[in-house]
Amino acid sequence: MANEELYKITSELEKLSELCVKNGGIDRQLYTKYDVKRGLRDINGKGVLAGLTEISEICAKKMVDGVEQPCDGKLYYRGVDVEDIVKGFIHDDRFGFEEVVYLLLFGQLPTEKEFKQINRLLSFYRNLPQYFTRDIILKAPSADMMNGLARSVLTLYSYDPHADDTSLPNVLRQCLQLIALFPVLSVYGYQAYKHFHEDSSLIIHNPQPELSTAENILYMLRADSKYTKLEAKLLDMSLVLHAEHGGGNNSTFTTHVVTSSGTDTYSAMAAALGSLKGPKHGGANIKVVKMFEDMKHNIHDYSDEDEVRDYLCALLHGEAFDHAGLIYGMGHAVYSISDPRARVFKSFVEKLSVEKGRLDEFRLYSLVERLAPEVIAKERRIYKGVSANVDFYSGFVYSMLDLPQKLFTPIFAIARIAGWSAHRIEELVNPSKIIRPAYMNVHDRIEYRDIADR
Repeated sequence: MANEELYKITSELEKLSELCVKNGGIDRQLYTKYDVKRGLRDINGKGVLAGLTEISEICAKKMVDGVEQPCDGKLYYRGVDVEDIVKGFIHDDRFGFEEVVYLLLFGQLPTEKEFKQINRLLSFYRNLPQYFTRDIILKAPSADMMNGLARSVLTLYSYDPHADDTSLPNVLRQCLQLIALFPVLSVYGYQAYKHFHEDSSLIIHNPQPELSTAENILYMLRADSKYTKLEAKLLDMSLVLHAEHGGGNNSTFTTHVVTSSGTDTYSAMAAALGSLKGPKHGGANIKVVKMFEDMKHNIHDYSDEDEVRDYLCALLHGEAFDHAGLIYGMGHAVYSISDPRARVFKSFVEKLSVEKGRLDEFRLYSLVERLAPEVIAKERRIYKGVSANVDFYSGFVYSMLDLPQKLFTPIFAIARIAGWSAHRIEELVNPSKIIRPAYMNVHDRIEYRDIADR
């Protein structure tokens, strides 16, 4: 296409976009007039009740003398406190993600025999179809890992002779296979990108059957396949804490919506991946890391509270970092006093920061965690408390593990596929109508005119 023609088309698109804005804007007062909950949340940020689930529960409030009050956040998987789950596998010196996969899918904590069974199943399904790496992943590798992952998931449909079978045993098989393959697809996709787009050596390590999900990620990603026990444990903990978070988050709700249409597992999971890719959902920890990189370049003394406080104020005023007026990693749609996932993370992050020689950075994170709520409360009108969320520390952990930022969101997906699978199965076990919320039309009716009279 000639440059002149391309310029003309680009100009036409810009003018057409102006029409979209002119004729597509809805008066915000109408949302109040018709009591429409934008984002399916009320004025206090509470989600509109859209369904029932037994998979997980988020608690951020409690009743005191008949009055609802904020409390330290709690997260339960199938009724079991996530903090107790973490304490359990840490005490037993084993990995926890596979245990959580079993709990979420089957509704109960596994026995030792069942724990060995889920590890064996995931190990069995961790092998890609023959030539899949060569024919799919290594051809036209995407610069965006989430798009590449979604493409691989959709392509796996073609390798499945029972792809459209939505019977429970078949869907369970598909879900277990995808849970096992997400780490392989993500790491291989990144290695292909590095080779073709950054001229790095192509490194493809086969997953090892005796290793956990977290260990295999590090084994396949690193050129020498070496990692410390603490590194693998922290990555495993991250997978556990990201595995599930209620049915109302954007990607999980997407899984319910798409599953309710009767579509196949691959399409449902690709749709969830598309949701998670959005920076408002899955990319928050990248923003946190970049914000701290900017912070470290603009403050001289990590321990100077006044200097750090001034930077945080500049963030809120849109005068620092990306000028968005946000302190990334602070605040959550549900939690107010504390996010239990951040609470668990922090207790172990310090150990890794010592091992990596980055204790000063950890102390900076801790200082920001303490000061940010004070600054936000002073500068902004807020309806509930503000605290560090899981993304505040997860990006720091990933950077200490030398994980590339391009894999941050895919690692979120590697964990959350467990929750998506559980919710897909729950939607199929409890068949209901296709999910179809209503939208009210607020456009005036107008007369049709012949094209010559317009």
